[in-house]
Parts: sequence; C-alpha cells; structure tokens
Amino acid sequence: MTEKKPMLSAAQALDFLLSAVRPLADAETVATLEANGRILAASQASQLNVPPMDNTQMDGYAVRAADCAGGEATLAVSQRIPAGQVGQPLQPGTAARIFTGAMIPEGADAVVMQEQCEADGDQVTIRHAPKAGEWIRRTGEDIRAGSEILRAGTRLRAQELGLAASVGLAALPVVRKPRVAVFFTGDELAMPGEPLKPGAIYNSNRFTLRGLLENLGCDIADYGIVPDSLAATRDALRKAAAGNDLIITSGGVSVGEEDHIRPAVEAEGRLNMWQIAIKPGKPLAFGEVDRAGGAGKANAGRAFFIGLPGNPVSSFVTFLLFVRPFLLRLQGVAEVAPKAFAMRADFAWPKADRRNEFLRARINPAGGLELFPNQGSAVLTSTVWGDGLIDNPPGQTIAPGDTVRFIPFSELLY
Repeated sequence: MTEKKPMLSAAQALDFLLSAVRPLADAETVATLEANGRILAASQASQLNVPPMDNTQMDGYAVRAADCAGGEATLAVSQRIPAGQVGQPLQPGTAARIFTGAMIPEGADAVVMQEQCEADGDQVTIRHAPKAGEWIRRTGEDIRAGSEILRAGTRLRAQELGLAASVGLAALPVVRKPRVAVFFTGDELAMPGEPLKPGAIYNSNRFTLRGLLENLGCDIADYGIVPDSLAATRDALRKAAAGNDLIITSGGVSVGEEDHIRPAVEAEGRLNMWQIAIKPGKPLAFGEVDRAGGAGKANAGRAFFIGLPGNPVSSFVTFLLFVRPFLLRLQGVAEVAPKAFAMRADFAWPKADRRNEFLRARINPAGGLELFPNQGSAVLTSTVWGDGLIDNPPGQTIAPGDTVRFIPFSELLY
C-alpha cells in the first residue's frame, strides 16, 4: 500500500508556487495618467530637484531676518510675488508680499506668515523675529536630481503616479498585463438571469474571480461554464493555454467521479501540487498546461495552471492567499505578502482543527475582532460581512482576549 504524502502547509504551498514563477519579460510604455495599478518595469530617477527652487510654505512676507531681529519692524512692501512668478532681488529694509509656492526672491532668507503681520498701505509691520530659513522649502529638500524615486517592481498607486508627475515623467515603462484564462466546471451551474432548474445553483464564482482579477489589472479570457466531462475539460485547457500566461479554474479539483480537472491537467501538461492543509480550501491544484505548437513555434511552452475549489468561500480565500501573490510575482513584484496585524479576539473558538484555518472576522467598535457565526465554505455572506481573515494555526483554539493574526481584506483584494 502506497503511503499517503502529507499535505503541504499554507506557507509551503505559497513558497512552492512563488518558486515556480517565471516573471513576464515583456514591457510597454504607457502615459503616467494611465498607469494606475500597473507594475513598474524599470527603476525611475529624477532629472530635477524637487522643489526646483527655494519657495515659501506660507502666504506672508519674504524678509531679511536681520531686519526683523528686534521682534517688531515696519518695512516698505517693495513687490508682490504670486506663485509662478519670479520676484526682484529684495533690498535691505523692505519686504515682499509672497504667496504659498512662490519663489523666494534673492536676498530674502525668511518668510513671516501673514497672521504675524499687519499691512498698512505700502508698508507692513512684522511682529515676529524670524530665524533664517523659517517657512522656506529648500531646493531639492524632497527629491535631489539623479536620485531614484521608484524601483522596478513597484505597484503604481495614486501616490506613485503623483511622485512621477512631480519630476516631469509623462510616461512610464510597465510590465504588460498578465493574460489569465478562466473557466468553471459543473453541470449544476447556471448564470444569473437564467431559470434555476432543480438541483442547479448560480455561478457566483465567475463574478467573484473576475472581479478579483480585474482588481489586479489582468487581461481576462473567460471561457464560461465547461461541462463535467474529461473531454470537455481537456479541450478547454488546450484553448485556454494557447494565448494566456495563467489558467484558473473553479471546481472539479476534488476526488469525486465528476471531478475531471486533475486527470485533464495531467493529460495536457503536468500537475505539480494538489491539496493543501488549509480550511477552507483544501483542494487547491497547481501545475502547467502545454501549449500547442512544439519547440521553436511561437505558441510553444506552457501556461501556468491553478485550480481553485468550487465552494464559493474556498475559491475566494484561496485566490487571496495564493493566486494574488502568484500574479504579483509574475509581474516582478518582490514583496507580495499582505500586512497582518496582531489583534484581540472577542470570541471563543474552542475546537482546534489540524489544518491552518482562515476565519472570516470583522473589527467591532471596541477595537477587537468578532467572528461570523457560520464559517462554512459555502457561506459567501461571511466575505461581505467580514473585514478580513484570521490566520489561525493548526491545532489552535482561541479564547476571548487572545491575540490573533488578522489580515484585512484591504491587504488582499488589490
């Protein structure tokens, strides 16, 4: 009798997937305005200082600090300098009316905010003894010319786009979008809008997985619902492998007579991993599917394959824990682990499981975590109700007041 191999832990399974990644080599240049959510293909340096000149942080008066050393001084207002204009050199015994962001005129070495000044015609009384440099932003204090501002592999968010724009980068090199094929197995599946026949259910996973892939900026090829047969599953795998980097399926990865994913992948490529010690989500499969064409042909090679469970929560959780980091690493992102937080459990979980559990929980008004009452793998309402997942180790019970590891959905959905 062949000894059954132990299932991989969540950490082992993730390490296995990430070690198999062949990062995409293709890049394209896109307008910075269109680069939100994309992965930077090459590091970027600034060609200029930011700010490019000394400028004022405040509306007020540019002065020579020595002219105001006594704590009160009345000075002639020699000029008015709005942002975007260059003033004249400031003469001793004078002040320049200046507005936030305007260039400091030559000769001035401080700005006094307008709340500390009293204007009277073409004169101003300064009721403050400023120090040299007060309220002045110095040239290059944010960014020095020649310094790296963004590293390759950075996922571009609104703040990265703003930073790129601040140094004049109108376009950015980005990794091309991953091409991901999806299909769903199960003769019981129907689409919303269709009559629900006896024994049928609506295909929620199609909507959940497509939404998650869109969040990650993927180009999606959706092959819909595939009949429960080995021949149909193999045909779908061949079609999906042809033009895509990754194939994701939902359902059919368990051990029933109508679960055809495993034999289909083994016939069309190879299966490298099957079943992991987590709950929900044990039947997770990983492998590769051959592309038609053979060596030397444009379409040769293999597409990655990840088979997700059919139960809605299992499919959702395994995507967040395994597919998301896989897709990010595929695009060259080095740090793919979500941030987790130590938080107080305001509930009891007295029965430990031998598998690593991922429990749907939300943050209560007292700053602790409360648990959704039904942790079943088909209870999709728990994913809407919850704020994230509690990563509960194997064999671990939880008592009220215990500290648990909490991963917010905000760290997992994008």
